Amino acid sequence: MDVKQKLANKESLIQFIKFGIVGLSNTFIGLGIYYLLLWLGANYLICNAVSWVISVFNAFYWNNKYVFKSGNSWLTALLRTYLSYGFSFLIGTGLLFVFVEWGGISDVVAPLLTLLVTIPLNFVLNKFWTFK
Repeated sequence: MDVKQKLANKESLIQFIKFGIVGLSNTFIGLGIYYLLLWLGANYLICNAVSWVISVFNAFYWNNKYVFKSGNSWLTALLRTYLSYGFSFLIGTGLLFVFVEWGGISDVVAPLLTLLVTIPLNFVLNKFWTFK
């Protein structure tokens, strides 16, 4: 492995760690909103959608500012963020529905399980498409 590849690997690792930090804070924000709305009596799918809209903007802001160097305009990156997170939102919402309605998993636990799929998916989409 040459020096350029080693630097690229190190840069990708640092980028993934930064993405993880942003993602962790974003996860707390999204889950906090989800659980607050659930506690207020809203349907779990509505809670999921509202928390998604807010948390995606938060993720965009911090990823755009600190994690990825984008060649795109702010608006293009924002639109791509919502599109890429929209893709993972559909997958995550489908999984959430399946876990709750068919799997009998609590609507409190199910969103945590969906994160196992959506977090890696979001990283790949952000790295290779949103902030390309």
